[in-house]
Amino acid sequence: MAGRINDDDVKAVRDAVSIDAVISEYLQLRPAGGGNQKGLCPFHDEKSPSFHVSAAKGLFHCFGCQEGGDTIAFLMKVDHLSFSEAVERLAAQTGITLRYEEGGYGRASQQGERTRLVEAHKVAAQFYTEQLDSAEAEVARRFLGERGFDRDAAGHFGVGYAPAGWDHLTRFLRGRGFTDRELVLSGLSQDGRRGPIDRFRGRLMWPIRDIAGEVVGFGARRLREDDNGPKYLNTPETPVYHKSQVLYGIDLAKRDIAKEGRAVVVEGYTDVMACHLAGVTTAIATSGTAFGEGHIKILRRLLMDNSRSEVVFTFDGDAAGQKAALRAFEDDQKFAARTSIAVSPGGMDPCDLRLAQGDAAVRELIDSRSRLFEFALRSVVSEHDLDAAEGRSAALEAAAPIVAQIKDGSLQHQYAVRLAGLLGITDTQFVVRRVGQLARWKREGGRGSRRDAVRRPEVPPQPHAARPAPGVHGPALHLRSPAHLRERELLKLALQYPKLVAPAFDAYGTDEFTAEPYALVRRAIEAAGGTEAADDGYLDRVREAVPDDTARRLVTELTVEPPRCPGGGEPDESYAGEQLVGVRLAAVRARVAELEGTARRMDAQGAQERSAAVWQELWVLEQYATALRARGASAL
Repeated sequence: MAGRINDDDVKAVRDAVSIDAVISEYLQLRPAGGGNQKGLCPFHDEKSPSFHVSAAKGLFHCFGCQEGGDTIAFLMKVDHLSFSEAVERLAAQTGITLRYEEGGYGRASQQGERTRLVEAHKVAAQFYTEQLDSAEAEVARRFLGERGFDRDAAGHFGVGYAPAGWDHLTRFLRGRGFTDRELVLSGLSQDGRRGPIDRFRGRLMWPIRDIAGEVVGFGARRLREDDNGPKYLNTPETPVYHKSQVLYGIDLAKRDIAKEGRAVVVEGYTDVMACHLAGVTTAIATSGTAFGEGHIKILRRLLMDNSRSEVVFTFDGDAAGQKAALRAFEDDQKFAARTSIAVSPGGMDPCDLRLAQGDAAVRELIDSRSRLFEFALRSVVSEHDLDAAEGRSAALEAAAPIVAQIKDGSLQHQYAVRLAGLLGITDTQFVVRRVGQLARWKREGGRGSRRDAVRRPEVPPQPHAARPAPGVHGPALHLRSPAHLRERELLKLALQYPKLVAPAFDAYGTDEFTAEPYALVRRAIEAAGGTEAADDGYLDRVREAVPDDTARRLVTELTVEPPRCPGGGEPDESYAGEQLVGVRLAAVRARVAELEGTARRMDAQGAQERSAAVWQELWVLEQYATALRARGASAL
């Protein structure tokens, strides 16, 4: 059993390393006055920095959670080390040889468990790096070369090669004094029938370091067809490796992340390499797991939760990449930083993009990022048919909760307006109210107003959605309401006084009659030959052309109901012209609203070239409407 570390050595270690230098490896520190520094506490979640460090006193203290102490206490807490392990780590960094009270100096057998496992990984990383130059590793060097990485690049990232034999690393580490238990516990070896064997064999190896730069695990890529294992194999969960709490490349990127206030999250090890070599030195990646809570905490400490900082996610443009991006969006509100997404043309990842188009293309990819909120809205909206009222309603129902998640009220309003544009809903305030309704329900924890908040909204009347098929029953239609008055009057004239509205009426489309029963009558008139062909058998032909008795009764009703002429007199050409113009103007207004919604939707999606033709058609229709109002029936 190891003895207690000599007190003088503990003091020497404590004095040899500045506390702010150690803590800066884990979080960003900024001046706090009086020679002190401050940052976001790594021991509890907070939005404003309450974690203070005094380099002069060698102490830290958090005014939020009350954690405090010296350099050794910090390491014990942040990395879950024992006292001896924390001292041993600092001693290794400073070159101090430790003495133990029971005699002797710091031998490997006396080190703490975590220190031993980290040391095993360090030695393994060196072993793998050296093996990359072996004849067997030609396949690994070729893999790197095909992806644009030379030997210097491999050396910069510590990339290595695991020999294909059963126990090359295991025997090497045994020779360095590590026990079989330590090798299996570290995840470098696994139990075989005759003892431990190498976990990684015949693979390209990436060392995974924690934020302090210690190697704690590996990512291994399959290289040969006869390897039946997964494409990527990672270190299993161990006392030193927790995949939800490590980010590949964080040791190289942390200083630039803190300096630039931006982190770029990519999907793979080669993507991190490509980004760094292209000049995007803030790139990091997860290791065998989705981006989650533990990773967020690491980045928040480096970014200081500054609203001016940014986290950029890059994902492949395929369906899996979009799904991953939407998962990332779910965590957006856990950042004070802005969150953005960069999707390269053709769906290439940064490694492929660099190989195909060079370093500049990778930098341009990151510079062309868009807000993650925007991406999430577009992704959800694109799943619906926006040319139909039902599709717009469904899209609003799916997208409004996304906007309602935005905590910043001003930003929420802006994105609600943006959503209206994407949907082509011209009644912007309707969308804003809907989002606000959902946001209030969310703030109230779903109490009280849930029924009103989550019911399917009715999108404001949008022009000429697809009509239901004849005979389909829907909500009651009040056909004598003012909304349908012009249509009803025009149909009465077409049935009772066809010569007054011919031939203009026959050019009217069925969709200019917005009540389905009236549209049925319009189709029946067309089937009967139209108003211009009206003769003694005209009404009989109309009645025969309707599909059922209900429609037939409506034809009879329209045929006998007197027109609503001023003074109760007979209709004349002037009155007929007013009805023709009224119905046509309503149809034009509906088409104008439809085109305006389409054009705005195209503009919001960046399709200005396509929207130009729509805006032109809109202008022509508006001119037509002006002529109808000015000249009446003569403009038909």
